[in-house]
Amino acid sequence: MDDEQTTEGGGREFWRVLEELRARLGNGVYPLGSSLPAQRALADELGVSRDTVQRALRALSSEGWIESRQGSGSRVVKSPIHLGRPQQEAPRVRAALGTFVARAFAQPVVQLDVFTLTSESLDAHIRPQAERIRLGEVTPERIELRMLLPATSLRLPYPRAKPPASEGEAGPEPEGASEAEAGQLDQLNEKLQDRLHAITRRHTISLRSALRDLQTEGQVPSVRVEVRHVPLAPAFKLYLRPGAEALFGPYEVVERSILMDDETEVDAIDVLGLGSTLTRHVNDEGDPDSSGSVFVESMRAWFDSCWNLLARPA
Repeated sequence: MDDEQTTEGGGREFWRVLEELRARLGNGVYPLGSSLPAQRALADELGVSRDTVQRALRALSSEGWIESRQGSGSRVVKSPIHLGRPQQEAPRVRAALGTFVARAFAQPVVQLDVFTLTSESLDAHIRPQAERIRLGEVTPERIELRMLLPATSLRLPYPRAKPPASEGEAGPEPEGASEAEAGQLDQLNEKLQDRLHAITRRHTISLRSALRDLQTEGQVPSVRVEVRHVPLAPAFKLYLRPGAEALFGPYEVVERSILMDDETEVDAIDVLGLGSTLTRHVNDEGDPDSSGSVFVESMRAWFDSCWNLLARPA
């Protein structure tokens, strides 16, 4: 089947537009409370049909980032906590993944250890750093990335479809109806899990390619990207610069509508990663007993134990 119309992505152009708009939200191009450009303007700028832009905007709306109204366009109603922060000003408590990744890529040796539900957020922040390397703004000598993802065989607690409201007050259900509904719900949950795995695969491939291409092009002498699966359902995301700093944050559990590939919408329980509140912990080399130092080292030990004892190559 043509890659332009894969069932996993609902069309390559749709996903390209959706990821571009997500990146603009994450980078502060469209700050909280601002209005997005008109659909026709976005379509012309991104070189796609207006229908593709509409689908991408519906997806962002279902994820809770924008609110669209007939005749009024689309407005940003939720955005990552780090928007508007200068890149060089690292927050002491709440932190931004973008500035964290930028600090990592400013080093001669880029080292990142990541535990996350999908690779979507990391991919969005890695690609701008790859462009900075091509432009000569940063010149790392080596890139080393280790990423832990949940095993694809693991039945995750999210996303899952919300069961239909009880109809007990409307009279008894027909015999066998509850079993049929349960079966339909199971099938829907399988589709939601497949959708999540497809998103993870797509962004993992994108991330690998973005980094490995740097070595192929001669931009970075050495690039090593390793991805392993663990039998753990992430309740939090963890980003480590071993020995230096860590970003840690729980996933926000929400009720939201998920847009499926066939254009249907599913009311579901899910987690959102783009707007997660991340806290920064810094290793204080002068005080190994400080709270930051203890946290960074304990998280590094946790990550290494999972990597060596639980993980399997992706």
